[in-house]
Amino acid sequence: VQLQASGGGLVQAGGSLRLSCAASGRTFSTPAMGWFRQAPGKEREFVAAINKIGGRTYYADSVKGRFTISRDNAKNTVYLQMNSLKPDDTAVYYCAAGTSAQAMGTSSVMAVDYWGQGTQVTVSS
Repeated sequence: VQLQASGGGLVQAGGSLRLSCAASGRTFSTPAMGWFRQAPGKEREFVAAINKIGGRTYYADSVKGRFTISRDNAKNTVYLQMNSLKPDDTAVYYCAAGTSAQAMGTSSVMAVDYWGQGTQVTVSS
């Protein structure tokens, strides 16, 4: 499975960005997709995940109410709409694929089978 992420950039606090991640290859083996992020000097952390069947979503507490994850199964693409961005959201954002969105939210990086390349999100104050 190959994951291609895009959509990062520089935005002022309070602004919005939308990240996209297109999956290719044996996507049937990874029904869950999600996003993680890693700020300088910190560990990679879970942001949001979504299951292909049913579309149930999971979010980190720090982004609930501000970020929305969605997916287009026909395009094997997952999106992360980020609103009301804060400087603390500054990080490299990574697309991820695995077998369970719930597991991504609880077991975090251990539940990820495939990673995409990171895309930088910078929020200025």
